[in-house]
Amino acid sequence: MKNYKCILFDLDHTLWDYETNSREALSELYVQFELKEKGILSESDLHKTFYTINNELWDLYDRGMIHRDVIRKDRFHKILTELGVDDYEMSLKFSDEYLQHSPKKKNLIEGCKETLDYLLPKYPMVIVTNGFDEIQSTKLTSSGIHHYFKDVVTSARAGHKKPAKEIFEFALNENKVEARETIMIGDNLLTDIAGAKNASIDTVFFNPNRIDHQSSVNFEIETLLELKNFL
Repeated sequence: MKNYKCILFDLDHTLWDYETNSREALSELYVQFELKEKGILSESDLHKTFYTINNELWDLYDRGMIHRDVIRKDRFHKILTELGVDDYEMSLKFSDEYLQHSPKKKNLIEGCKETLDYLLPKYPMVIVTNGFDEIQSTKLTSSGIHHYFKDVVTSARAGHKKPAKEIFEFALNENKVEARETIMIGDNLLTDIAGAKNASIDTVFFNPNRIDHQSSVNFEIETLLELKNFL
């Protein structure tokens, strides 16, 4: 086992429970914007359509095919139009409200705090994320895990986004560690795993849904608490 000196963590879907927090925020906005009266008959329809379109847009963003402003400005217009409500001005207000409410939700992936409590005395820990600066900071603070991390490296700060090796190299330089001394933990095979490998950093693939894949990883876990077995 290597003697690691630093741990890099993805945030969304790895520590912060993006699905649960988004679902809670969307349920509140479903009522606030009176979407049932506008023809969207169930919160479930909103949740399912959000999940599909949001994942598609983030995948395009991660692959460098769209700018982040598309997510901010067009995401909810696409979602609401798919559900039969074509109102661009309302979609912008809906987006603003979502970006206000969702990051303040506190749900974490199961075992998150127990795992971070275990790791904190042993390693400096750093968040590496493609998320928006102000939103990621709010998520960390609202969920009560900001104090675990020595540094938060966003794509905006680094000038590059995962999977580019430069964002990982930025994190290494900021925290004065070498790639061979570092390990990256994340749920996304493209941005987290392939990205870290681009920078010669060891990887832990967090795979709670047991998706099949052919990627080469150093470790694979289904729960965060499994990190105790080798870190």
